[in-house]
Amino acid sequence: MSKSIHLTLKIWRQNGPTDKGRFETYPAKDISTDMSFLEMLDVVNDQLTLDGREPIAFEHDCREGICGTCGGMVNGRAHGHLKGTTLCQLHMRHFADGDTVVIEPFRARAFPVIKDLVVDRSALDRVIQAGGYISIDTGNAPEANSLPVPADRAERAMDAAACIGCGACVAACPNASAMLFVSAKISQFALLPQGRPEAARRAIGMIRAMDACGFGSCSNHRECEKTCPKEISIVNIARLNREYYKASFISLEK
Repeated sequence: MSKSIHLTLKIWRQNGPTDKGRFETYPAKDISTDMSFLEMLDVVNDQLTLDGREPIAFEHDCREGICGTCGGMVNGRAHGHLKGTTLCQLHMRHFADGDTVVIEPFRARAFPVIKDLVVDRSALDRVIQAGGYISIDTGNAPEANSLPVPADRAERAMDAAACIGCGACVAACPNASAMLFVSAKISQFALLPQGRPEAARRAIGMIRAMDACGFGSCSNHRECEKTCPKEISIVNIARLNREYYKASFISLEK
């Protein structure tokens, strides 16, 4: 049975990338515990609009934990304190009446703040553009069994492909590293025969793009793995390193 709770929200407000930004405090009254976190922000924004004040800018799309659009730091944790959960799937029943909730945008040099809780995550798109795909001729679908894939490799590739590119791994990492994201995208192709012809070019291109975007280096703190809403394993980072080293030797030989 649902009940209502009252919260105090301390939310980061910032008008643009060059604005200094500041925390502002808002009451969130009569919040149903059946609401999601984003629905709670909708209620707060409705009240701000009625009061003639500017609503809080935040990102969302599917609200089903699929698209990776939503994101924010809730009490210092990317997507909040629940394991394997996106911000849109975090429900208010996991908060207590009278709680103070601090809400901030993802913090990383590669993710400049656009406004309030909205950050520019296009750096992840640039990394994908550098090699996160396979190049094949289009036409009729190939025979399903023409390229046999062992079941265990297919499962590991699917696990890596579960990454939704939300950027929580970057926000959680003390170095703002994107290694978990990049390793997931490289692994999903490296494990399948379709991805092997371009494996070396992909590894070199995506790693160079990651560095150019200003992401930090991985130092194996494992915060990325802990905070990932799709629970991507850092085993993929080890695979990325192997792919990169192999690609580097190929490049040197040429």
